Amino acid sequence: MTGLEICLEDLDGAVTAERCGADRIELCAGLVEGGTTPSIGTVRTVLGRVDRIDVQVIVRQRGGDFVYTRAEVDAMCADIEAIRAVASAPGVRVGFVLGALNRDGTVDRTAVRRMLDVSGDAPVTFHKAFDETPDLDAALDTLVELGIDRILTSGGAPTAVDGADTLARLVARAGDRITILPAGGIRPHNAAEIVARTGVTEVHLRAAAAVQHAGHADSPAGGGASIRLVTSAAVIDDMLEALGR
Repeated sequence: MTGLEICLEDLDGAVTAERCGADRIELCAGLVEGGTTPSIGTVRTVLGRVDRIDVQVIVRQRGGDFVYTRAEVDAMCADIEAIRAVASAPGVRVGFVLGALNRDGTVDRTAVRRMLDVSGDAPVTFHKAFDETPDLDAALDTLVELGIDRILTSGGAPTAVDGADTLARLVARAGDRITILPAGGIRPHNAAEIVARTGVTEVHLRAAAAVQHAGHADSPAGGGASIRLVTSAAVIDDMLEALGR
């Protein structure tokens, strides 16, 4: 069975993903910036509302590049510690999505090691900073050595379809040492193709739909966008059907 991870930043989306039958969520803030660490209140609220779905929390101090100062790594380690202290239901496994690079694009072993140390035995995914490394095969081997559980990647390409051949190579190289989690442009219409071409055992997507903003967007005092993105049960259902579940 192909696993399904849903990337989201809306509180209700976590409940929707669990109800529809997704296996895991990646909980984020700031998805317009590629995902940043959600507030501790957001984490606490989500963990208080789900019963069995795995919750991976992104730990990314800011948007932009993945080269971090010591203070930024300190902050991310503190976030991990704070999140680990939040209680969750017995059936909910909490993990982390993280990453850091050196200025030459290679994996910053020191920063990642520090974050792994405070993560304890929680499952850890290395995020799409992986796709910015100059040698994906070497980066994979480094992450295996560090003890990372999963790599989120589009194979260094704009989308998982574009990177399918590289993803297949990474899956073969990874074997049972680390899981390759494809992301980038995965939708119900192409999910089966990606799985067949790459041999991946799980997929990742943002199952988003636009809804009308609840506020009065035309108000001269407020303004703002008239729509926002939320997690769609229909998209998750279509994805599960595409995956044969």
